Formats: sequence, structure tokens, C-alpha cells
Amino acid sequence: MYSYASRLKAMRDTKIAHTLAKRKQNGYTDLDDFGTVPISEGYFVEPWYNSTNGSFYGYDGMCENFCRVLDAHEPYIDPNEMLCGRWRDMLVNYRGDLHYMPDWLKKNPKTQEFMKSATNQWSKRWDEQRFPYDHLKPLQEKYNITTGIDGDAHFACDYRIGFELGFGGLLKKIDKYRAINLDKREFYDAEERTVEAIISFVQRHIDKLETMIAKEENRAVRNNLIEMKQTCENIRYNAPSTFQEACQWTAFFNCASRIYTRDGAGFQLDGLLYPYYERDVKAGILDDEKAKFLIANLLLIDPHYYQISGVDENDKDMTNHLSYLILEAADSINIATNLTVRVHENCDKEFMKKAVYYLLKNKNGWPRFCNDKALAEGYMRNGIDKKTARERIAVGCNWMCVPGKEFPMNDTVKVNVAKVLDEALKDLRKEEIRSTERLFEIYEEHLKKAVEVTAEGVNLHIDHAWEVTPELVMNLMMKNTLERGEDISQCAELYTVGIDGAGLAVVADSFGALQTRVEEEKLLTWDEMYEALDSDFADERTRLILNSAPKYCQGGTISDEWAKRLTESWVRIVKAQSMPEGRQFIPGWFSWSRTIEYGSKVGATPNGRRSGAPISHGANPNPHFRTDGAPTAQANGIASVQCGYGNTAPLQIEFDPKLAADEKGVDTVLRLIESHFNQGGTLININILDSEKLLEANENPDLHPDLVVRVTGFTAYFASLSPQFRQLVVDRFLQGI
Repeated sequence: MYSYASRLKAMRDTKIAHTLAKRKQNGYTDLDDFGTVPISEGYFVEPWYNSTNGSFYGYDGMCENFCRVLDAHEPYIDPNEMLCGRWRDMLVNYRGDLHYMPDWLKKNPKTQEFMKSATNQWSKRWDEQRFPYDHLKPLQEKYNITTGIDGDAHFACDYRIGFELGFGGLLKKIDKYRAINLDKREFYDAEERTVEAIISFVQRHIDKLETMIAKEENRAVRNNLIEMKQTCENIRYNAPSTFQEACQWTAFFNCASRIYTRDGAGFQLDGLLYPYYERDVKAGILDDEKAKFLIANLLLIDPHYYQISGVDENDKDMTNHLSYLILEAADSINIATNLTVRVHENCDKEFMKKAVYYLLKNKNGWPRFCNDKALAEGYMRNGIDKKTARERIAVGCNWMCVPGKEFPMNDTVKVNVAKVLDEALKDLRKEEIRSTERLFEIYEEHLKKAVEVTAEGVNLHIDHAWEVTPELVMNLMMKNTLERGEDISQCAELYTVGIDGAGLAVVADSFGALQTRVEEEKLLTWDEMYEALDSDFADERTRLILNSAPKYCQGGTISDEWAKRLTESWVRIVKAQSMPEGRQFIPGWFSWSRTIEYGSKVGATPNGRRSGAPISHGANPNPHFRTDGAPTAQANGIASVQCGYGNTAPLQIEFDPKLAADEKGVDTVLRLIESHFNQGGTLININILDSEKLLEANENPDLHPDLVVRVTGFTAYFASLSPQFRQLVVDRFLQGI
């Protein structure tokens, strides 16, 4: 039977099979699911290097190699689906060190043969020959800074540009402005080749569909393939004119942007697609069941970050009928998705309940929720008007962006404040008089240095990104780029750069432990504390004395007060940092999935954490901070450490609520969300988990290959995560609500 329900089941089963096959090819991957399909047999790309260091940069290098990678992608068409296209490989795989290369690429015999002949093979992504930063590296390493240098994408396209022009219209726009900006020919030639490569990608799908149609005997399947072919032909050059064409155009563009720089920023899904939906329904060519199937198919092709609901500049709720259909579509396929519901005081309450219902029903980490009031009002504190602040949507793990206008580098710039504390503790040790106040003074001195060197790195990246990694695909749907013949890094209207602190709870709990156990209760001397750190807590009793001190997020503790003070310090120092005109830092708390990496650089800390152990996740408390009432306490604590300028300090929470997906259960979780947002929270990532299932999957992931968790801002299949990351999710788990 060729029904939507049977096709969705088959599509979901194929997705699970692909997930397991990718794990076999790639090993464990602590990243987004991405929506990729396994690498096909015989797949190979030979990169072209235009640098003497054995890598490729700039318009010609990036364009040539993008075309090679995209051309190597064979068409992907599943007769059960209504949209076609998938991606398998990323351009960045051919620019990075061996450390970044996926297992399947390392194992490919052709790759191994090519590597032997390549000059300085697989060199670094940033062009350090032309734009060195050796003078910055000592402090970057000292404070374990994720610099943002060579960071890719992490901004958002304005899909309205693509929807209005189509690929053919983009070619005409390139021709128009190339004739005006005669000195920018290299830029326009690269952009033209980029669009032509995408059109060729579309054409290969048309060609394969023709072959499949000729062989297909099932009438229903054949008619579906014919419709897919007609859709692809219509959007090969022309702008999309129907709901199905808009979805298919998006799917092809998303494949290209993912391949180029793993871009995952989507758009206001219910807003931009609604005019197509409304027009097609009136024309009698679309009903709700088909619309839901198409949305489910789009979410299957790639879990881009899409926002739904929200409010316009006049405080009017933007929820529409399609908003509901999107939730229902995600429920029908129930895979890893990255839908964010924008919450505000005028929002449709029934829609909010429906969103929470699906969170409880499916227990797959979607949707997540962001707070319009805190985000919009915070962003306006940077000198931004209300209309622009409302245009800024959730399109990344922890971040927001104004589509088409902003170059924020969000989630690429981080300072490990636990490492900053580590350095401050070393300096305090040399002083005769020791105190938490003196430690805090030294900590701030180091933090200022860390922020200063981070700013230098960020500015280096912005100044030269166009010469290293011009964003040829995303440039197509940005303001000013094609008009001026400049990369978006050169001509963005907004450079509000996100900078995240990581390890807040480690530092807050360490200060709290020192103040209570050493200074007030005098259970340990400073020397005894240092001896414990030196020995990595060889004496378990000493470790427990420190570890049992009041903790951040327990509620009203000294460590809660330290967390607020550390946040105030972080915000003050970041906002005081001088930047070139038009650029500014926006502070937040977020670690992404780097808690293990960051922790490996930090010695034992006064909160009882052992040397090399993971740091705390984002703004979250340390694991096992309390048992009773933990979800509410955690939500209250994280609400108190928001940075207030439009960047987020997400509430990442995992718990088994012991609640059914009924009205009572929905109301209980909804109260948690509303309470956190009323206190100023910005973003909530919730994993509703079955504790028994989670623990079983941690021991043997293959028992539950369909288990999806929100690792951080992104969702992933639990079976694909490394044992270390699976354990991190388990350690964050809270019992009850």
C-alpha cells in the first residue's frame, strides 16, 4: 500500500539503517546527525591545491573544490519520498588535518594513494602562510580558547532572496552586477560556477528520475516520480512557485550549503512557506496531508535549524495553521529534528501545549523553546532596533541570527573559564596572603587577557575570511554580497559576534567550596587544598570535603551567588573589550559539545573535580548537584546567570518526568518553561527520557538505534555518540519533576 503512513514508516526505517551504516563507516561521531546518507562505494574526490602549503583558499580554490565535491555526489532518490537529494561529504574534509578527516576517507585506498603524492597533504584550514597568528597562540592555548579563526558558516541566509529569484535568477543577478563592478570579476566568476554546479546537481536528479520512471511498473510510484521530475525541472532555473517546489528548492540549496561549509541555519519555516501553502490550498493542488508529508520529507533530508511561531515588530503573534502542520509533520516522521518554538506573551496557548505534547509523546528532544522577550530586548541593548531584533531567529545550537544581514560567528568563539581559574590558582599560590577575594581579582586579570586575545583572533578572521574561506554558497542569499561583489564577511550590516564562556559551574562551585570549606569553616588550609590539587585528590576524604560544599543551582547557596558574580564579571569584561567600529562582542554561556575537550586541559579544581575530567556543560550545574526538585532548581539557577545582550545561556535539561503526554503532564512541563522564561531565561533544550531505556542504550546502543537525544543545541542518535558522550548525557539526567 502506497499511503503516506506506509511511506513515512519506510522512510524512517531507512533513516535508522543509514544511521547504523554511517556509524560503521565513520565510527562514533559527537556531532549533529546532519541528515547525510552513507558514502557510496567508489566515491572519491581528488582536491585541487592552490597553495604551496598543500591546501586551497580563496575564490578559485574554494570554488574549484566545491564543484569537485558536489559533482562527485550521485543523485539520491527514494521512491517513497516526494522530495529528492541528499549530501554525503563536506568540503572541509579536504582542508583539515588528519585529525578532522572521517574514518571512511582515511580508509579509502585512493585517498591513501593520493596522500602519498600530495604536497604537505591535508594541511590546516586557515592560511597561516599569509595570515599568521603565532603571536596569539601562547595566550590562546593558555586559556584554552576556541578562537573562531577558520570557523565556517554560523550565520543565516535570507531564503526569501532564493525563493524570489531561483537559481536562474541568481545567475542573472550575478551577470548584472559583474557588469557594474568590473574589478570584482574573480568573485562573480566563482559565484557563477557555484550556481552552475548546483544546477548541474539538480539536472543529475532529473536524469536519474527519467531512468527510474521508464523502469517503474507501479502506477502510484511512477506518478510520484513523474511529479518529482516535474518539480525539479521547474526549479532548475525558475523560482519556486508551489509549496512542493519551495520545499524541493530548499532541499537542494541545503545540500549545497552543507557540503560547502556545513551550514545548518534554516529560516522561519512557517512564515516563509505559508504563502505557498495558502495559495496552493486555494488552487486545489495541496491539502494538509500532502503538506505534512512534504515537511516531514524536508526534515528528513536535513535537520536544519528552523524556527516556528514568534511575534512580529508590532507584537502580533505569527502562529498560523502551517505552524501546527509542521509539528504534526515532525511527529509523523519522529527523527532527529531541530525545530525551535519562539515563545512570547501573546503566543497561541494551544500551539504551545501542542508543542509540549509532542515533546512528551515522542521523547526525542524536539521541539526546543526560546524566549522572545529576553532575546529581543537583550539584543536591542546593543543598539539594534526592535524590528531587526524580532527578525533575529533561532538557527543554531545556542544562537540567533538576523537572516541575510548579520555575520555573528556565533558558537565558534569560546573561552574556557575553568582554565582561566586554573591559571589564577597558580598565581595565588605564590602569594603570602590568600583569599577568595584575591583569587577573584587575579581571575579577572586573566579573564581580561583572555578576552583581549580572543578579540584579536576574531578580528583577524573577519578581516581575512574572504581570502581564506569566502562563503560562496551562502553569499547567494545575503544582503549586499552580489550587489557589491564582496563576501558577507566584508559587507554584513551587523557584526554582533557571540563569545561564550564555558565551565561556569566548575568555577562557581570552586569559589563556593573555597569560601565555605577553607575560609569560613576552616576544614582545610589553603596549603592542604593545594596539596589535594597537586595529588589529584589522592585523599578521597579531602575531595569529598570540597565536593560536598554548597553547589550552584541548589538554590540560594554561596555558589549560586558566585555564579551571578562570575556572570556579571564576564559580561562587564566582554562588553568593555574594544573592537573596530561596527563590531562588538555579545557574551553568553555555552560550551557546545566541548566539555570533554575543555576538561582535558584543566587540572584538578577546588570543587572536587579531578584533573582532566569534563567541565560543566554550558550554564548548567555540575552533574549530581541535587536530587529533590532538581529540574526546577536548575531552571531557576540558570535563569539567574543570563548575560542580557541577546546571546543565550541555555537551560539544557534531561529528566524522566514520570508524566503521561496528557493535559496534566503538558501543563506541568509548560509551567517549567514559562517560569524559566518569566525569570529571564533565553533558550531551553529539553530531553524527556525514559531512564530505563537510556541506561540500556548506554550499555548497548544497538538495543535502541532510534533513540534521539538533544546532546547540546543539536539532536543526534544516541547510538552514534561515543561512549564518553553517552555518559555525559546519562550524568546530566535528573529524576522526576
